[in-house]
Amino acid sequence: MSKTVSVQARMEPELKAEAEAIMASLGLNATTAITLFYTQMVRQRGIPFELKLPKDEVLGAMKELKDPSFRKKTKKFDSVSALMDDLKR
Repeated sequence: MSKTVSVQARMEPELKAEAEAIMASLGLNATTAITLFYTQMVRQRGIPFELKLPKDEVLGAMKELKDPSFRKKTKKFDSVSALMDDLKR
């Protein structure tokens, strides 16, 4: 049997829980998912997905959404159809 090593990482509990739910729905555990990620890094000789900084307008929108006073004055919808009706007006 080949030797193995442990990998430790710290992250927000909510991120871990969401990621584990996705992995479970895919039939994976964290060890398998991390091994897949590392394998792809080695094969592609880099991060196996594109890394970019968001555009300034996206950063501005993200900052705006984090502002509680902005969120208080935004429209809220009970359904997708209500949102679509509002967009059509």
